Amino acid sequence: MWCNLKENTKTQLEAIGTYCTAHDLTISCAESCTGGGLAYILTEQAGASAWFEQSFVTYANRAKETLVKVPVATLENYGAVSKETVSAMAQGLVSSYSCDLGISISGIAGPSGGTAEKPVGLVWFGICFRGEVTTHSVLFDGNRSEVRMAAIEHAIALIANTLQA
Repeated sequence: MWCNLKENTKTQLEAIGTYCTAHDLTISCAESCTGGGLAYILTEQAGASAWFEQSFVTYANRAKETLVKVPVATLENYGAVSKETVSAMAQGLVSSYSCDLGISISGIAGPSGGTAEKPVGLVWFGICFRGEVTTHSVLFDGNRSEVRMAAIEHAIALIANTLQA
């Protein structure tokens, strides 16, 4: 699965490493549905230790609360798969661990767990960079592995686009 990255994703990975190294920036991740896959791919890059700080697999709500400081009320009111939760996750990374860019991912990879409001394939992304938090969601098609891989590749594109903006 990991060697099947799209060519543009490989190019984006190289650009992320080059940009972060040149600008002395660091990245940290908080991942739920991708289970650490984004961190794995980012650290496949030679020299990633210069810019990759840490990653948390915050699969359970308790992990989101304790590791990246998502308020209990946010999880109770909006759920783990929400704009509010990924926003808090990304902000928690930056404020608690002093990284320059925090990226968070939370979604429903399936095959079960979806609802009419939050279907299987729904993934929310949050990025906190230079004091600004941006969030958005994507509804991916495919089986569990395909949704997870699509989310990882999308997150890489988000990081690359954020750094180049």
